[in-house]
Amino acid sequence: MAAKYKVYLVTGAIEREGYTLYCSVLFFDPEGNYLGKHRKIMPTYSERLVWGFGDCSTTPVYGTPYGKLGSVICWENRMPLLRTSMYAKGIEIYCAPTGDSGDTWVSTMTHVAIEGGCYVLSPIQFCRRKDYPFPPEYLYSPSEVLVTPDSDSIIWAGGSVIISPHGEILAGPNYEGEGLFTSDLDVRGEIPKAKFKFDVVGHYSRADILNLTE
Repeated sequence: MAAKYKVYLVTGAIEREGYTLYCSVLFFDPEGNYLGKHRKIMPTYSERLVWGFGDCSTTPVYGTPYGKLGSVICWENRMPLLRTSMYAKGIEIYCAPTGDSGDTWVSTMTHVAIEGGCYVLSPIQFCRRKDYPFPPEYLYSPSEVLVTPDSDSIIWAGGSVIISPHGEILAGPNYEGEGLFTSDLDVRGEIPKAKFKFDVVGHYSRADILNLTE
């Protein structure tokens, strides 16, 4: 798909290595070449029963003609030190796929955009119960009392959003259903303006008096 449309593609995947599953993001260039991956370093809640734990060997930021590209998955975005490591790598196009369609997510993404002085693209899944297999193959809840398997009941409400380095919402949030939207990202123009005001790993870091030690 990346090669067909001549785009950099960032997509989620459940990755298996040996007998371990990882929640991952895969990166492809416009020629369709696989660039690498990011494995979620901290599975959330019961995800820990299913997914393995990634490490910092898969927290890449890739240079592209459009800006430095990377990804942080779901509630990893609440981890200040992981965010800081991405900022330190110079991330400019910050992709944050998630299943969190709650009321606070857009606020979280707005904070990340302002804090990191970067564009944030957060695709959020939208699913109805009928998108999943029917019982007995799959039970969304132990009793299925909340929804009927063939219904249009919304399981994941979406809310995908694109936010500028100044915290301006450029597209979304979309809670209406599956969709596609775009925005022009002025990386060379707007990110320097944001960094001039606030650079969390630069002039605003005060590394001379603030640091972490083991």
